[in-house]
Amino acid sequence: MAEGAYVNLNKNQNSLQEITPGELNQPIDVVSLNAPRCEECGQVLPATYSPPADEDWMTGIFGCNEDTDSCLTGLFCPCVLFGRNVTNLNDEITEQSACISHAICVEGGIALAFTTAACNGIDPDTACLLTEGLFFAWWVCGIYTGMGRQLLQRKYHLKNSPCDPCMVHCCLHWCAICQEHREMKKHLCEGMSSEATVINPPTIQQMNAAGKQETPGSSSPQENNLQLQPV
Repeated sequence: MAEGAYVNLNKNQNSLQEITPGELNQPIDVVSLNAPRCEECGQVLPATYSPPADEDWMTGIFGCNEDTDSCLTGLFCPCVLFGRNVTNLNDEITEQSACISHAICVEGGIALAFTTAACNGIDPDTACLLTEGLFFAWWVCGIYTGMGRQLLQRKYHLKNSPCDPCMVHCCLHWCAICQEHREMKKHLCEGMSSEATVINPPTIQQMNAAGKQETPGSSSPQENNLQLQPV
């Protein structure tokens, strides 16, 4: 065939590739963009990754007697214990800010309701204010503190025990924060024990310079066996 010549195709000849309309406009599947990612760090997970199953809590919701310190702190100063729990979960939130927020929202609403009842008594005029104060404290207690419990459950893959995190804090707030503190304390202790490495220092070695000194006239047995032989 001469260079530059054209080949005439007729209707009976089929093309080498049959391309359907719109086939070239299909989106490209990029694995790195569509792959599942970790919710905590955002890294791409392998295709064989399977999420771990939810585990049970190490202590029950009513196991406050297992840790007396956290039980007393949660009973008399729940805002302090809540601040410690939030700080262990999120380093960006300080213990003081979480403690103050809890004290204003939860203890503040309860204190306002009791102060109003003690000063003015319970009558139809103050009943609405008391209800609003207690309802605000109850609502904030369930939503605000329940978010911290959800973060703890996602971090350690824990089940909803005994029910939804927000409902647990609405009904058993003091027991819930004590349980969360015990759970984090046990997980931190396990992490420290697994990472701890026992290093034994090497034994002290001393060089003894006081050895046997040979006299100038003495010779070794090998030197005594050497004899001159004529060639």
